[in-house]
Amino acid sequence: MAIIVQDKSCNRCGVCADICPMGIIHSSLDGEIPFVAESQAAWCVSCGQCSSFCPTGALTLEKDQGLTPEPAWNGNGLSPELLVSYLKSRRSIRNFKNEPVSRETIEALLDVARYAASGGNGQPVQWLIIHDPEKVQKVAKAVIDWMRTLVGSNHPLSKYIPILITGWENGLDPICRNAPHLLIPHIPEEIPIAHVDGIIALTHVDIAAPAFGVGTCWGGFVALASQESSEIRDIYALPAGRKPLYAMMFGYPKYRSASIPTRNKAVITWQ
Repeated sequence: MAIIVQDKSCNRCGVCADICPMGIIHSSLDGEIPFVAESQAAWCVSCGQCSSFCPTGALTLEKDQGLTPEPAWNGNGLSPELLVSYLKSRRSIRNFKNEPVSRETIEALLDVARYAASGGNGQPVQWLIIHDPEKVQKVAKAVIDWMRTLVGSNHPLSKYIPILITGWENGLDPICRNAPHLLIPHIPEEIPIAHVDGIIALTHVDIAAPAFGVGTCWGGFVALASQESSEIRDIYALPAGRKPLYAMMFGYPKYRSASIPTRNKAVITWQ
């Protein structure tokens, strides 16, 4: 990937060369503008660090020519106290309103997740949104059916399965908690670290959701069943070569928390 540097705007500070994670941007003290050697251009991962940190806006990635960059947060208006309170107030939501979240709101949330860190800026995560509540229930039923096959086995979930099945048979939904929507991040099967990228991206969704008025809950039962049951993966109908990573139920919360519960103190080892 080539970089475009505006000669008149560039102040030759060398920040772009210093900030490049691949070390392929070269600058000198003799007045030349920064450049990437042609032999090293293929090493660029298009992360945008060089253009993001350029103090004069002189540098642009070739692929971003003609685009106006979005201003970065300037460090003002978000105190540590406010951020800590927001993060501590995040709750798993298992009671939802019977009200759909609009596609526009969901797309805005996933737009935030686009900026989650990923190895080598690979951005391997894609999303399946099960927006239809009836299809969410279809997934929940499929999870219960999968659980029925594990009754009496040595599976790690076996001790929980009878009560979950009983709850389902009594009209409850212990799997998806009657959430109106289900979010499934999926990743390439052949990239060994893509699962980390996916969890980071899904965490971005989880953290951002309350700001949009949306509640979330990590769907562990759905995630585990999706990994082990081909019937559930058939419901998703993901493209070839991709696999479901996890699951997240979401919707508008029925209740709002009034306080922050306690948590264990952090266990820290200093070296």
